[in-house]
Amino acid sequence: MTGDGYLWLKAMHIIAVIAWMAGLLYLPRLYVYHCDAGPGSARSEMLKVMERRLLRAIMTPAMIAAFVFGIWLALLPGVIDWSSGWFHAKLVLVLALAAAHGLMARWRRDFAADRNTRSRGFYRVANEAPTVLMIGIVILAVVKPF
Repeated sequence: MTGDGYLWLKAMHIIAVIAWMAGLLYLPRLYVYHCDAGPGSARSEMLKVMERRLLRAIMTPAMIAAFVFGIWLALLPGVIDWSSGWFHAKLVLVLALAAAHGLMARWRRDFAADRNTRSRGFYRVANEAPTVLMIGIVILAVVKPF
């Protein structure tokens, strides 16, 4: 791939990751607000729509794009030194981020069915997990400490 093509691919990957992270950071905050809304209330129904749209229209397509562009980048000759540990550690953290996405999707289904049993505090703590994972991923990708 030419230098310009590589840069475009990298840009697309970064854009997809930013969009995905925005959703991962916002959706648990919506869940905090949803905990305060009574089941069947107008506020609860509005939050259900917002949560569904955020997950289906932004987060999931962005996650898929991040994986597609990221895998494409990783498969380019010379981009990844496969003997370095940083990439493997980053991959573990990215998979943990995808698992967090899956959990958030499950929690959305619980809210959609008015079956949420978790507290506001739970979602406030859950809101921090993507941030911690993102910090680790960025440090590994930029600093490549090992």
